[in-house]
Amino acid sequence: MRKVSIFGATGSIGQNTIDLIARAPESYDVVALTGGHNIEQLAADAQRVGANLAVTAFDARLDDLKNALTGTGVEAASGQAALTEAASRPADWVMSAIVGAAGLAPGLEALKHGATLALANKESLVCAGSLILETARTHDACLLPVDSEHSAIFQALVGEDMGAVERIIITASGGAFRDWPLVDLENATPDQASSHPNWDMGQRITIDSASMFNKAMEVIETREFFGVSPDQIEVIVHPESIVHALVGFRDGALMAHLGAPDMRHAIGYALHWPDRLDLPVERLDLAKLGQLNFRAPEDARYPALRLARWVMERGGLSGAVFNGAKERALDHFIAGRIGFLDMAILVEQVLDRFEAGSGLIDAAMTLDNVTETDHLARQWTDDAMVNRAG
Repeated sequence: MRKVSIFGATGSIGQNTIDLIARAPESYDVVALTGGHNIEQLAADAQRVGANLAVTAFDARLDDLKNALTGTGVEAASGQAALTEAASRPADWVMSAIVGAAGLAPGLEALKHGATLALANKESLVCAGSLILETARTHDACLLPVDSEHSAIFQALVGEDMGAVERIIITASGGAFRDWPLVDLENATPDQASSHPNWDMGQRITIDSASMFNKAMEVIETREFFGVSPDQIEVIVHPESIVHALVGFRDGALMAHLGAPDMRHAIGYALHWPDRLDLPVERLDLAKLGQLNFRAPEDARYPALRLARWVMERGGLSGAVFNGAKERALDHFIAGRIGFLDMAILVEQVLDRFEAGSGLIDAAMTLDNVTETDHLARQWTDDAMVNRAG
């Protein structure tokens, strides 16, 4: 039996991972599941897959978790220290699906124990790409992508020479507002931004899809994971979400990965790698699809993509600044304090402040420095809000 842990078990990636594992319970020994406020789901899943440990990130919910697990034999714990301890428990395969910068520390801890880390946490590579990759190398751990785009790139590159790669194209659905008139975006609401045309995801990542901040993060991830230059990475809007990525080679060939918009494909590929096993996903009917559409992303509609280019050029801790500011700006949008287009404006103001002068601008890539930079970026975003109000 393979020992597995799932960090971020109650989110959409975690739930799809549990779905796959629960279909073959005899094959897995579940070491730990972690979640946040959704205690009922966390406890139910811990019992469903026979987990040894369930952890909530919030100390205030520990009693609720203990009560939900009474008599089950599942250990309960809470807080950041418990998350780190859970990641230190020996496992063969770990799903890193905690949303946000909070997923970085557990992922690093899992890598230190030589586990295969299935990485769905975008922030890890955006904030600390070199640290993640060096930790994996140092501890002989395996890092596998779970974002549908990066899994698609990874699969398209199997057996290929990276020296022959000319370009990498990642696709974007365009989100909820891909067909809205630009003049209407200023008044777009969080509820409107929270409805994705193709995928069933959580609120925050769905809004990030509408603003294309998620794609901006994926552009940075692509550079870090595959070691290509920024000018080799392209983004194209593909409304059907059938083609997940394409790799272009120096002979002019394009290798595309197609599949139904179902995260169990990328999760299952990482779970079973290097083998391909049966997955309960839709098989494409190309005749029924009829056609696939592609168009260039509009700069005015998706300014986050331009900011991602800046981050890749600057390097260092700028990714941590970008992510921290993005997360805090999203908080303000969800709370109704700013408009949809204001998120990118705030993030750019924070990046400008970082470049203009910061004690961390040339600091080493360490977990402490990434964490401090993340906190500073959030504070600077709040400062920018105060300046706007003033």
